[in-house]
Amino acid sequence: MSPSNRGFARGGFPALNIGSTAESVEIYAFAPGLDPSAIDVQIEKGVLTITGERKADLPPQDAKTTIHIDERFAGRFRRVLTLPDDADSESVQARYRDGVLHLSIRRRAAAQPRRISIQ
Repeated sequence: MSPSNRGFARGGFPALNIGSTAESVEIYAFAPGLDPSAIDVQIEKGVLTITGERKADLPPQDAKTTIHIDERFAGRFRRVLTLPDDADSESVQARYRDGVLHLSIRRRAAAQPRRISIQ
């Protein structure tokens, strides 16, 4: 079972890559230019929520300033994912490096496939 992305589809911030292995669910949130302390990650009842705020990098617009193009997202953001039933919310690693938040969520041991020996 794969995670369900209940946040924005294409164009949402931060952009997400989501994958899984037999041992874990791997989530990459692309959020360059953020201070990691400005990002809040929570898991509650199998739902992962990533929230935060990106400040605008442009000078305030006034009579002396004209902004010609403003394509970079600024403001509050929120992404919500429903995790697979076997994701262990007690075993999560979160790292932020080079503008990428990487979450690795272990799967519960009982859900791991195992070979049964026949006697």
